[in-house]
Amino acid sequence: MSRTPVRAARRAAARLLLLLPAALCAVAAYATDAGGLRLVNANVHTLDPARPHAESLCIRGPRIETVGSLEDTRTCTGAGVRTIDLGGATVVPGWTDAHYHLASVGWREMRLNLEGTPSAAAVAQAVAQRVAKASPGEWIIGRGWIETHWKPAVFPTRELLDQVAPANPVILERADGHASLVNSAALKIAGIARSTPDPQGGRILRDAGGAPNGMLIDRAADLVTVHVPAPTRAQELRALELAGERSLRLGLTMIHDAGRTGESELADWEEIERLRELYRGGRYKLRVYKSVVGPGAGAARLLREGPVLDEAGGRLTVRAIKLQIDGALGSRGAALLEPYSDEPGTRGLFRLTDAVVEPLLDDALRRGIQMEIHAIGDHANRHTLDLYQRAFARVPVSARAVAKPRWRIEHAQVVHPRDRERFVALEVIPSMQPSHAIGDLYFAPSRLGMGRLEGAYSWRSFVQLGLPIAGGSDAPVERGEPMIEYYAAVARKDLEGRSGAGWHPEQALERLDALRMFTIWPAYAAFAEDRRGSIQKGKLADLTVLSADILKIPAPQILTTRAVMTIIDGEVVHSVP
Repeated sequence: MSRTPVRAARRAAARLLLLLPAALCAVAAYATDAGGLRLVNANVHTLDPARPHAESLCIRGPRIETVGSLEDTRTCTGAGVRTIDLGGATVVPGWTDAHYHLASVGWREMRLNLEGTPSAAAVAQAVAQRVAKASPGEWIIGRGWIETHWKPAVFPTRELLDQVAPANPVILERADGHASLVNSAALKIAGIARSTPDPQGGRILRDAGGAPNGMLIDRAADLVTVHVPAPTRAQELRALELAGERSLRLGLTMIHDAGRTGESELADWEEIERLRELYRGGRYKLRVYKSVVGPGAGAARLLREGPVLDEAGGRLTVRAIKLQIDGALGSRGAALLEPYSDEPGTRGLFRLTDAVVEPLLDDALRRGIQMEIHAIGDHANRHTLDLYQRAFARVPVSARAVAKPRWRIEHAQVVHPRDRERFVALEVIPSMQPSHAIGDLYFAPSRLGMGRLEGAYSWRSFVQLGLPIAGGSDAPVERGEPMIEYYAAVARKDLEGRSGAGWHPEQALERLDALRMFTIWPAYAAFAEDRRGSIQKGKLADLTVLSADILKIPAPQILTTRAVMTIIDGEVVHSVP
């Protein structure tokens, strides 16, 4: 496995960082910039068609006052105004991740992180090390394993964990978040036995004798997670803090939180209260556009009380409900029109019934709530479009709180080519995560067969139809690093620069469109394109400063480009030390 392109890019990035002036590093000495900022010697990509490029910005308070040349901002003076020479660094509109699981990113830092584990044996070793530090009966919780590159590339079973954790219940979530491995102790606590039926929207995988083998697909994992002790308030706050700090370091100014699945129905509202607490104490800077997982009490509360708009000085909005129609492709839970190529006995699963979903959609239209439905398989995407179309017919524009509700389909990974234009006709926003393609395409050909890959991860086809794509990462399912997502979108190759049969390189995006995917288009998806998403006079000063020009450098160097400064509301909230 050659790493030459990445190593060369890292050396280039290191040289670029050394060229940044001392003035940039000095920014860390101050926390707020209430008087204003003047950024000079910058390479600014504005995404303003009237002036796509600039070299200097004047910011007063939270808003952009001037975008232009050095001469244009010469009058940007006064008490408290600071001038920062960016030394040619690249400025783009504040980066947004439009599909992110905020608390889960923090929990990844606090629990057993199995990202990159090269084998089932390595998973067992990591669990054994954690068990050695745990008390008897203490839960071992982790996530991030994926069997794609293991030899053999098969799901592990409970026996793997029983050997190293006979007295501690263990639950380890697969990287995609749609399957979990548990040990015998966890199965016993949950009461999952040979006679336990598969729950609606889930599967209990079994051995040749019919006994549960420890693999739980989608909602079957809920049978175990309900027994996991709830975290303390202090732990929840710390998870959010860690996720927020990491996001700012990576250049993110805003995330669209896709909600908390597999937990209590009110878990999202508990998280909202924790965020409010952090915002009140001045401990949180990241903007959060939050959805509440439905159906259930949490979604019912949002429908009853209505949207929460621009709380915490515009940092917190809650106006969306997230539903999961199907599972994931890797665990064969994505709902397909035709059987899986590598398991002809299944077409995936639907997690929710129409009888549950349709009344919720109607209420959402009347209350001004945005819908975000997770749909990965081509059957799930078609059915979600059908559900939206019927809801729009049942609730006319005159009865809606918002005439154009900007409903979304999260992931939209495998879409039948015939259904793409239905997104346009229904004005549905595809919310897509480019890194899914460079990971999934190692196993997608076997799951789908070559023919169906024509409709998979089809970013350019959507853009050519005039659709704005809300770009995200699905962290912690993926790493959640902006430059990985941007690279995946424009290169459509893995992190080592490789591609393979069925990867459809023609679906890669032009670099400017990929930048829109993480800036102005997520702003549109959050009803905020008039305030954020481009660098224009009067808009909020949310900016990401990068160590290299990602619109021009060779693709491998994108992966080593770093955020050297993050600005939100005109305040520098992160800078290189």
